Amino acid sequence: MNHKPWYELLFENYAQTYDTEIFTKGTLQEVDFIENEIKSNKNISILDVGCGTGRHAIELAKRGYKVTGIDLSFDQLKAAREKAAKANIEVDFIQMDARDIQLRDKFDLAIMLCEGGFSLMDTDEENFEILKNVVATLKPGGKFIFTTLSVLFPVFNNLKKFHDENMVSGTFENHSFDLMTFRDRNLMEIPDDDGNNRKLDCNERYYAPSEITWLLQTLKMKDIEIWGCETGNFQKKKLAVKDFEMLVISEK
Repeated sequence: MNHKPWYELLFENYAQTYDTEIFTKGTLQEVDFIENEIKSNKNISILDVGCGTGRHAIELAKRGYKVTGIDLSFDQLKAAREKAAKANIEVDFIQMDARDIQLRDKFDLAIMLCEGGFSLMDTDEENFEILKNVVATLKPGGKFIFTTLSVLFPVFNNLKKFHDENMVSGTFENHSFDLMTFRDRNLMEIPDDDGNNRKLDCNERYYAPSEITWLLQTLKMKDIEIWGCETGNFQKKKLAVKDFEMLVISEK
């Protein structure tokens, strides 16, 4: 029996399929937004946490930034390295657990987009470890930009309908959102790159804006901004109940 967590099983032999998903198509605009936040300063070093197949890291490197990408998945990183090599782009891709990042005070910017680990862990403590570890990688004055699931969405909207409309592959059933824990359990059936279906018992944590603010303040982060997030259309807009994700910006 395979005892790996669902989020590890999901990303095994899934790189090609992942890159076909609707939510991966907004990379250029998302990187435009990031560039604007760092005032296009090419002297800064960037960490991409949960970099996956490297779509943000590679695009940033194409624009002249020094980027390190970390991810738990060997398969996703293999695809990222192949894509970078094909584009003749240099990115330092490292297999590493975001709950235990062996990099300290090295980066001017950390990004963690499209649930790059955070909110997928089985416990709130593990999710907090990810935030704590990412913050520790930043130099004083460094920025942290990430997206995470907004609890307003499942309270006011239908999660199954959202997933059905925003995933090319996979089906989602038996959503069970718990108001006491802000966690959604669902059964996801999704094909791998060979077309074999996997059934995964997913467990995702949604967050209230006030929780995110408190967690970051606990880590001594400042100038915390929380905005409504739309993939491929990052902007500073007021968070609304229709926003599946929040866009969070803060400074060390």
